[in-house]
Amino acid sequence: MLAFLSAPKYKVTWKTFLLPIIGLVAFFAYIYIFNVDIRVIITKAQEANLYYYALAAIASVFDVFFFSLAWYFLLRFLSVKLSILKSFGFVWVGIFVDTMIPAESISGEIAKIFLVNSEQNGAAGKATASVVAQRLIGMGINVAILLIGASLLLIESLLYGMILGLILFLVIMICLFFTLILLLCFREKWTFRIVDSVIKFAEWISRGHWKLSKMREEVVEIHKAFHTAIKEYMRAPKTLFIASCSSIISWILSLSVFYLTFLSMGKAHLLSWSTILVVSGIFVAVKSVPIGIPFEVGLPEITLTTLLYFFGVPWDISATATILMRLLTLWLRFFIGFGAQQVIGIKAVMAGPSTEKDPAQD
Repeated sequence: MLAFLSAPKYKVTWKTFLLPIIGLVAFFAYIYIFNVDIRVIITKAQEANLYYYALAAIASVFDVFFFSLAWYFLLRFLSVKLSILKSFGFVWVGIFVDTMIPAESISGEIAKIFLVNSEQNGAAGKATASVVAQRLIGMGINVAILLIGASLLLIESLLYGMILGLILFLVIMICLFFTLILLLCFREKWTFRIVDSVIKFAEWISRGHWKLSKMREEVVEIHKAFHTAIKEYMRAPKTLFIASCSSIISWILSLSVFYLTFLSMGKAHLLSWSTILVVSGIFVAVKSVPIGIPFEVGLPEITLTTLLYFFGVPWDISATATILMRLLTLWLRFFIGFGAQQVIGIKAVMAGPSTEKDPAQD
């Protein structure tokens, strides 16, 4: 991944789109099984009101902006001098990497850490702390969204057994991972042992060919900086509150993408806000819980279409709405992220080669 990010210009080949193509084929095969006519989907998509759909596109971009702003506040508190514009650009690159190397958004977070460290050498520990803190904030908001949505559905007598079971399962899983991450944040010896074990395993696999002693020294420094930064966050409720507010605005904008997409189709009456809360909460929760399955193209569309159908939206409308939403939340973001990656690569070339040796080459 480091070579992928440090390359000044990423070459697009057919392999670039291999995973997305496989995912799309799986999605269309899925809706075909349920006798959904592709021509009907195309017709309904063409009939969408462009004004409301454009608003949905704007909301999708501002969703990313406020997410970036939350990360910027977390970085700024740790004295990582990164402008809002650069933070915004790095987040776009992270989105692009997530699509290319799907791993429950972890690959995108690694990309952001690498970019920050490239911008400010020695800031990897602080960047990691900011990314972890933002993920914890996101998990907390996700649980709140699921519980609020479930409560509203219960009041409306629309909370079915299977959906209730799924919500409870996801809430428990998120809380478990939340607790695990917190333990690793505050148990410094635990995290060091885990990282050290990984390095030793890598040395054993390579049968001594990989000399990772220098990497171990760098990891120790990053490890100390990370835990110091986490402790600083615990003494900065104002920063966490500001970052949380920005993240909540990001969530609200992501929910509006759901509503505006259905509004553009003239089908907004088919979804209540409680349904939107639950569907979006489940959708994001499945992506955030590391289950070992790439969840960027194909599975999200299948999940979203199925959830909408369970809440009474006909298959053809569910599939059409899913495609329209994913055009904004995946493909629009993918191409913007690709553009950001190219711009950052070009700026790196113009800045000239680094005088320091790249650790990834060791």
